[in-house]
Amino acid sequence: DRLFPRMHQFLVVTLALVALCSPGSVDSSAYDKIVSHSRIRARKEGPNVCALQRVTGTSKKYFSTCRNWYKGSICGRKTEVVYECCPGYMNLEGMRGCPAVAPIDHVYGTLGLVKATTTQQYSDISKLRPEIEGKGSFTMFAPSNEAWDQLDPEVRAALVSNVNVELYNALHFHMVNRRLLTKDMKDGMTFTSMYNDLGLHINHYSNGIVTVNCARIIHGNQVSTNGVVHVIDRVISAVGNTIKDHLEVSDELTSFSTAALASDLMEKLGQPGHFTLFAPTNEAFEKLGPGYLERILEDKEIISALVKYHMLNSVQCAEAIMAGSVYETEEGSTIEIGCDGSSLTVNGIKMVLKKDIVASNGVIHLIDQVLVPNSAKEVMELVGESQTTFSDMMSELGLAAALGPKTEYTLLAPVNNVFTGTLLRYILENHILKLKVTLSELYNGQLLETLAGKLLRVFIYRTAVCIENSCMLRGSKEGSNGALHVMNTLIKPAEKTMYELLVADGRIFLSLMETAGLDETLKQEGSYTIFAPTDDAFDGLNSDDFDLLKSDINALRTILLYHLSNGIFINGGLQGGVTNLLKTLQGNNLQVLSVRQHVFFSPFSLIERDNDHLSADKKTKQKQKQTNKKTWRKSLLIVFKAAQSASVPGEIPDVMKPGILSLPSTPTPWIHPGVPLPSRMPSRSTCFFSVSFAFCVPGSSSAHPLLQFWLPASPIVLSSYQSRSHIRLKGVSL
Repeated sequence: DRLFPRMHQFLVVTLALVALCSPGSVDSSAYDKIVSHSRIRARKEGPNVCALQRVTGTSKKYFSTCRNWYKGSICGRKTEVVYECCPGYMNLEGMRGCPAVAPIDHVYGTLGLVKATTTQQYSDISKLRPEIEGKGSFTMFAPSNEAWDQLDPEVRAALVSNVNVELYNALHFHMVNRRLLTKDMKDGMTFTSMYNDLGLHINHYSNGIVTVNCARIIHGNQVSTNGVVHVIDRVISAVGNTIKDHLEVSDELTSFSTAALASDLMEKLGQPGHFTLFAPTNEAFEKLGPGYLERILEDKEIISALVKYHMLNSVQCAEAIMAGSVYETEEGSTIEIGCDGSSLTVNGIKMVLKKDIVASNGVIHLIDQVLVPNSAKEVMELVGESQTTFSDMMSELGLAAALGPKTEYTLLAPVNNVFTGTLLRYILENHILKLKVTLSELYNGQLLETLAGKLLRVFIYRTAVCIENSCMLRGSKEGSNGALHVMNTLIKPAEKTMYELLVADGRIFLSLMETAGLDETLKQEGSYTIFAPTDDAFDGLNSDDFDLLKSDINALRTILLYHLSNGIFINGGLQGGVTNLLKTLQGNNLQVLSVRQHVFFSPFSLIERDNDHLSADKKTKQKQKQTNKKTWRKSLLIVFKAAQSASVPGEIPDVMKPGILSLPSTPTPWIHPGVPLPSRMPSRSTCFFSVSFAFCVPGSSSAHPLLQFWLPASPIVLSSYQSRSHIRLKGVSL
């Protein structure tokens, strides 16, 4: 009887945690959701208790998100769990948790209840107390005691020395003349303060952080009789200037101001909006070398890309960053903003010198490095660590110096591990295109001219973009005077037709193509893929067998055309791990599987390959090879007879469709349409298989006349497979 209520309670808590840990939209309830999440985490501690994460060695505490809770860290620093009464509740001596509702008082009295005693004291001496004890409805963003201690001593002394004016005005700037709970504070809102109508800028983030002028609310929604108190982690100062105003008067940002003016973006930084600007100092520009700024100032497109790369179209206060997140810049590419302890990081690097310079239209973070996007780099500056061999060889041959900033190029840069020997200059030149060609501009059949004058063909597949024999890897970049595409191997432009390649190789397959009158297909213009059996694939045939094959041209053509496909399909263009269907010139689909840079023509190829690896006995392997050759011979002749019996020349009988089977334990054999091997086989069945077809029947099957035509000479009995008790062949149940 006790079990089911406990299970019900566990289910309710679990479902609540799932709901709270599920990502939701950024709205005004994010703070409230995170508090509810913390309440559920602390359920075992008693009623109305919230679990918070405190950064070890500090007094900083956070209501916990699922992400930070399970990581056990915030900004890369370990955290420890602490338990406190949730907002509006208090504990009673001798009772678990926080069972009592906290007494409600006016704003002045509430400051004492939430331990913002310094703010309470300053409200008293500045003559603000009567106002916040009296009639009205106020919201007070009250700095904590620690926040006052962190304030610059000179600033604090100036406030306290003139309590009736400066301190009074400073406290009024922390107030709004209406009651505002966190649910009322939408992201991007600006509320009018009670000092000179200056704005208080609200940001409400999806992780539950709420900031006012980038000060974090650490204890929110402390309701009073005449308003509400939100405790914040710093003293905020009046804000009236825009980001543009700050840039124009800052002595340490003159270089960036020059860049912003040259890019015509300074005016935008003076307009209403919600911006984050990572502003490099003058020293940051000096690190780029002498004359860098002057050089890029000459190109408005480059300088504009550089400035925009430092801008976000959202306000990201430092206190809202609890882990690394990716943001899109105004330039269009992305940067990662994260944190390491108390330091803010950009792209994983500690470079922020000063955080949270709040402006009326956003926030500024000073950084000690210039962020240079790919679009502001020259093409050779795009080469990464995985293409250093290519870059070094370009420099040694003088090709890098030839890529001037005024001319556009595209680099097709192979990764380091494909360089296995000395490459000549003309080979490298085949990896440099004369024009800038971005990934989005490529299309199937496109011809790209190289510095060496070669024309390279572009092949577009479902999951790959390839140029000649090489396919692109992730990491394409676009620079100011060119583009860089990372290639998986060296590009080898085609120099011969398929016919010329087969002639040079002296293949038996070519002689059969000539006999069938198909050699002209290999000579004419077009795009073809040919699956050419090696000469070893014909080892099992004697002269009589060849004479038989050549005796019926239509039947021979049927088989040969099944080895040709329209279109050029390279291995990198085949999607790995799945069946790729290629339409053959014969008319049927060829099933091709690409696995680990190897091409197979049926799942059975993989099974046979695995079996080869398992066999350590060389004699056994040789015996398997000889058996396979005999099987190929018999299968080829069977398929030839089937092609002869087809009702239409060039047609393969239905019994031969649609599967394919090849045995790669020796060189690639003939391939034909065939019946696939069933996934399961009956116990003690007779199984018949070859490169053309495969099927199993239970027990003896010699009685059926149809089988007499299709059976190999020596059927193989397999007892280790389980399957259905029958299959259907041409509609006949066996």
